[in-house]
Amino acid sequence: MRRRWQIGAFCLLAIAASGLAFDRWVSQTDLPNLTVAVSTTVVDRNGELLRAFTVDDGRWRLPLTVNDVDPDYLKALIAFEDKRFYNHSGVDLRAMSRALGQALWHGKIISGGSTLTMQVARLLENGSTGAWAGKIRQLRVALALERQLDKDQILNLYLQLAPFGGNIEGVRAASLSYFRKEPNRLTDAEAALLVALPQSPERRRPDRRSKAAQLARDRVLWRMADARVITDGAAQAGMREPVPSQKFNFPVLAPHMAERVIKDARPGANLQLTLDKTVQNGIEILLRDYVQNRAAGLSGAIFAVDHRSGEIITSVGAPDYLDGAREGFLDMTRALRSPGSTLKPLIYGLAFEAGRAHPETVIADRPTNFNGYAPQNFDNQFHGDIRLRKALQLSLNIPAVALLQEVGPPQLIARMRRAGANPQFPGSGKPGLAIGLGGLGVSLRDMVSLYASIARGGVPVDLHERKENAGATERAPVLSPVAAWYVADILSGMAPPDNAPRGGLAYKTGTSYGHRDAWAIGFDGQHTIGVWLGRPDGAAMPGALGRDLAAPLLFESFALLKPSLTPLPNPPPEALIVSNAELPQPLQKFRAHGQLIANINAPQIAFPPNGARIDVGGAGFLALKVQNGRPPFTWLANGHPVEPASFERQVIWQPDGPGHMSIAVIDATGKSQRVEVVLE
Repeated sequence: MRRRWQIGAFCLLAIAASGLAFDRWVSQTDLPNLTVAVSTTVVDRNGELLRAFTVDDGRWRLPLTVNDVDPDYLKALIAFEDKRFYNHSGVDLRAMSRALGQALWHGKIISGGSTLTMQVARLLENGSTGAWAGKIRQLRVALALERQLDKDQILNLYLQLAPFGGNIEGVRAASLSYFRKEPNRLTDAEAALLVALPQSPERRRPDRRSKAAQLARDRVLWRMADARVITDGAAQAGMREPVPSQKFNFPVLAPHMAERVIKDARPGANLQLTLDKTVQNGIEILLRDYVQNRAAGLSGAIFAVDHRSGEIITSVGAPDYLDGAREGFLDMTRALRSPGSTLKPLIYGLAFEAGRAHPETVIADRPTNFNGYAPQNFDNQFHGDIRLRKALQLSLNIPAVALLQEVGPPQLIARMRRAGANPQFPGSGKPGLAIGLGGLGVSLRDMVSLYASIARGGVPVDLHERKENAGATERAPVLSPVAAWYVADILSGMAPPDNAPRGGLAYKTGTSYGHRDAWAIGFDGQHTIGVWLGRPDGAAMPGALGRDLAAPLLFESFALLKPSLTPLPNPPPEALIVSNAELPQPLQKFRAHGQLIANINAPQIAFPPNGARIDVGGAGFLALKVQNGRPPFTWLANGHPVEPASFERQVIWQPDGPGHMSIAVIDATGKSQRVEVVLE
């Protein structure tokens, strides 16, 4: 009896010692790197894939977790590959015993017996599937993995590493490649094929060996039915579904922006943009089709933003990124081009803000020489006396230059920069009057930013393409609210192009000198879209006009963006909505004679001084004083008359509240002066 107890005790000690040794053997396992290199991805505002990039070894391996895949696929995977996955610790002893017995009987490995965890171990190390040493290594790594990771983490590794033929790895890459869709909603047949392919990815590739792929898929469908994952009827229906016969390319949407944002990103980052995939795809197709049957080498760009939030909705830098004949690799939303007449609305707005003009002011459109600069209208015709509203809608050059001479080119440039634009000038000289007709370089993105500011009531808009970059930067207004509304009201009265899908859009077209650039930029109450068409090399396009070439594309872009236009804002309370006859006398007719250049005969604002910050006090009254000039005097605050013309050189004015204020005085001869102040 004592002998038996000694033998029993020895056996127990031996078992315990072997258990401790086995535990130490597992715990000392040198695990492979568990951080899987995945493709850098760029997604839209809703998380939809816009662009993916291969990992360093040229493989498509997209990030994915169990939460991103169809639950029925996971059920099918476990039913077919490892039905006791949630109950074992990395090794299924029952399956291993069966596989070992078969191997001993046949002298070679007949069935695998590998668990999903063991497959992950092999994939992590790119190990062998059949050699005994490889199997033992997989077993050891699998046991160690189960001690460090939970089941979902192990499945995540499988979902990212499983091979699917060629350079496709991972379930997401396979689903996009073979089905052209994300794996979160799969048919039974699609789920079965994704389960079957990793067992023999090259011999079952559906794009090369569709019959082998179908047979393997059907076996998985029957196993799914046996495991009650699906019904027998669903399995039979799945077998009738054809297997894909080709691999699809991954999405390449917004390629210029995608390549720009990944430059400073860490490998494997998932970068979310403000773009809308559906709109982006639609407008890319629209632009590609639009230029296809037109002049050789014609390119284009379309840029759309939500001017309420500053989010970029669409950025199409070329009709086709891969079209070498049209230099599609160039992002024409950022290229410097001549804006033609598209700066005229800002010029008019500055004149409105300065109190030098009103939309109903009459201006002379006749041959004029501006100190050696003698512009011509586009049609070489002159219209005589014409209201500024109509002059802007007809895009007449002489009235625009007359107004620019009044407000000054430096002021125009300063306001462009307030809007976030970065205009460039040829040579090193000072900008002259020619900039008002397109004599500078500016990008489509910058022009959209400028128009977005006008659409927003003169408030600068901080455009951004990354969700995390949202946030406004404090900048002075581009225009006063009244001046911005005047401009928007005029542009909304523009006639739409022939056969345009809608009217009422506030827009302006432009054509640069020599017919090199055709522009159309417009806005409604929420969105601003800019269209540019031209050749990237700057060559002329004889006969190309913004109103004929670019405007129809602008209207089609709005129709694709939204089913109906968002109404423009109502006029500010200070807006003066009257006829020409009801305007103050100095505003009824514009006389361009350099009134902004001070001289002894021109009125001079004695108070408040230019640039002052003034505390108006509790009563809220401010004295306005003028010297020189000929009465009566008309005072304007942000373009709105303070009171009827007065023969007094001092008036008492009660502002509506604090803020930036542009105060102007106009005398009986039409001469004026303006100051900028801040009321506190």
